[in-house]
Amino acid sequence: MNDYLTTQLLVIGGGLAGFAAALSAAEAGLNVLLLEKTAATGGSSAMSGGCLAFAGTDLQQERGIEDSAELLFNDLVEVGKGECDEALVRAYTDNQLATYAWLKRHGVTFQPVIETASGQSVPRVHNVDPADMVRQLEQAALASGKVEILYQTRARRLLRDISGRVIGVTAEQAGQTLEIHAERGVVLACGGFVHDREMIHRFAPLYDDAVFIGGEGNEGDGLRMAWALGADVRDMVHIKGTFGKHPMDEHNHHACLAVYKGAIAVNQDGKRYVDESLSYKLLGDACMQQPYGVTYQILDRDIMQSGDNRVRILDFERRLEEGLFVKADSLEQLARLLELPEQTLVDEVNAYNAAVNEGHTPEFGRQHLVHQFGELRPIVHPPFYAYPSTAAVFGTYCGVRVDAQMRVQDVFGEPIEGLLAAGEMVGGLHGAAYMTGSALGKAAIFGRLAAATVVNG
Repeated sequence: MNDYLTTQLLVIGGGLAGFAAALSAAEAGLNVLLLEKTAATGGSSAMSGGCLAFAGTDLQQERGIEDSAELLFNDLVEVGKGECDEALVRAYTDNQLATYAWLKRHGVTFQPVIETASGQSVPRVHNVDPADMVRQLEQAALASGKVEILYQTRARRLLRDISGRVIGVTAEQAGQTLEIHAERGVVLACGGFVHDREMIHRFAPLYDDAVFIGGEGNEGDGLRMAWALGADVRDMVHIKGTFGKHPMDEHNHHACLAVYKGAIAVNQDGKRYVDESLSYKLLGDACMQQPYGVTYQILDRDIMQSGDNRVRILDFERRLEEGLFVKADSLEQLARLLELPEQTLVDEVNAYNAAVNEGHTPEFGRQHLVHQFGELRPIVHPPFYAYPSTAAVFGTYCGVRVDAQMRVQDVFGEPIEGLLAAGEMVGGLHGAAYMTGSALGKAAIFGRLAAATVVNG
């Protein structure tokens, strides 16, 4: 291979955002070179729960669910506690329905909309096989004849011309240094930094002892390259883990969220400590502040049976079969098995049940199963179950500041010419918390928007 390459558009990162950008640009006639740091594409996208947040789709209409871009916008701003960039949220909501249709045209198969999800006032989670979704876009990109992929190629530094415009990168492949020039621009779509513990400690020391799960290449490369050019950042203080990861299970990388079906969360003292209907990112924060950073989701037979095996976070039966739930015939026995104070746990469940049965708001202000959706239910019918839970950082969901066209902004609010970003390494959309499906949604939508900006000049 020559140590000097040229292309029209250079995309760094082979996850959903990268392929959404590459394929969209190829459809507009551009030649694209995509660099993938590892030996296989997919990254954190392929490891995710496969949820995308869309509003006003045919799948919602089939179930009689009334939703709109404006309601989605309001939910995203509310969940983000006003800390998000509303211009980015508007870019998401204005372009989400077209992106849904685009994904379907490229063979992505969506499951029926699920009812229970964090931060949504109506059901809008559209579930997919995430690895298959990335493969579908990759195959379409390669079939276009416009996209070339270089595997095991790590971008190291961005290159600028005399005017300051980004014109390419230096990269490494098999010990060889490559210089790659991109006539129309560079899209950074290389994920977050879950595998850089020093950077995690710098921004989120609360999570020093958390579990970290994500694409093996997610070491903050894109963020550092952009920083070197003066890029501004957003949401770094809002890095959060996802509640519901079993602390002892090394094989199942997904959270279990029985709280969103009516379970309560108790700490090592057997006491509730949080409104369980909150975003699972806020639940993660609350969990990590409890003794040992491990708590328990407590549920009964009815809640166990209300799980949904189509959705990984709600597939209680599979977790039960895997031996991850603790099961008991009484709350007293459950407390003994968990080594919790028996009477404290019994009293806590009884107090919660009394509030639910009497129509009162339980302690900590819980009014719904999740966000503004679902009626609370008592925990009364044996057998009873507990799911040991900690917080896992599945993604950093913060990063460079961009405008609504995905142009990276410097610390003075000016665009860094020729440099765009998409996917997990973009900050500003989520704000202080997180809506289920907005990370994959952001990857697809913002990847396409970045390509459109390059195409339209």
